[in-house]
Amino acid sequence: MEKYFISLLASENTGDDGAFIDGIVYSKDAFFEDVHFKKEWITYKQAAYKSMVVNISDAVAMNATPMYALLAVSMPKGITAHHMKQIAQGFDEAAKKYALEIIGGDTIAGEKLDISVTIVSKAKKPLFRKGLKKGDLLAYTGELGKSKKELTKLMRGGRIHKKSKFVSIELRNAFVAKARRYLRVGMDISDGLFSDLEKLATINEKGFDFMRKISKEVGCSGEEYEMLVAFDPRYKQALLRRAKQTRTPLTIFAKATNKKYKNICKRHHFG
Repeated sequence: MEKYFISLLASENTGDDGAFIDGIVYSKDAFFEDVHFKKEWITYKQAAYKSMVVNISDAVAMNATPMYALLAVSMPKGITAHHMKQIAQGFDEAAKKYALEIIGGDTIAGEKLDISVTIVSKAKKPLFRKGLKKGDLLAYTGELGKSKKELTKLMRGGRIHKKSKFVSIELRNAFVAKARRYLRVGMDISDGLFSDLEKLATINEKGFDFMRKISKEVGCSGEEYEMLVAFDPRYKQALLRRAKQTRTPLTIFAKATNKKYKNICKRHHFG
């Protein structure tokens, strides 16, 4: 149904992590209570911070530099001044870390904490999802699977550390910027590796031969916000050097083929 709805509104500028128009990348995501998080799991400050960073991730995925943010925040009617300060601190902390300015938005009273963020970025050499060629190697940054493990712990009534990957996301902007000249396509891993591979497969009419076994637990773990990239095999060593320079773990795991690809995950972030 999500694909159907998007198809009703699709334009030539949709299909990537953001829309690239005249040197500017526009991206937007929602972060809603009881959909993306529960207030028993994380603080309002952590929720606000994560809502910003997951949006900035879309800019990073396209090799764009975030400049401005517009916020829409629906707050519970009985919210306290203390909780409002927490929310503001979370937004401000993320904005300062990634050197962008919050320039406006809207606030309304609601039943829960619901956040929508628009990021405006600039890009000289944007990275897109389309362009994958047969024989290209595919790789992902970092370690996958932790986000789903942390969510499972929370769902079972456990607690997670404040530096848990579920709340404290580290983006790979330095790696993308340094490696851009060698990358054919790229996107961030928000829905899970297997689900995001499906997006690359669909837009490029390609499939994949896996060079290493990836468990369903790892491949279906969403909200990782690592990078999924593809590149010509000739650039393998150059790319590994860029990964080392930026202290970015990089796992090469598959090769693009003309086969059909089947996603084994359910249609949500942690299928």
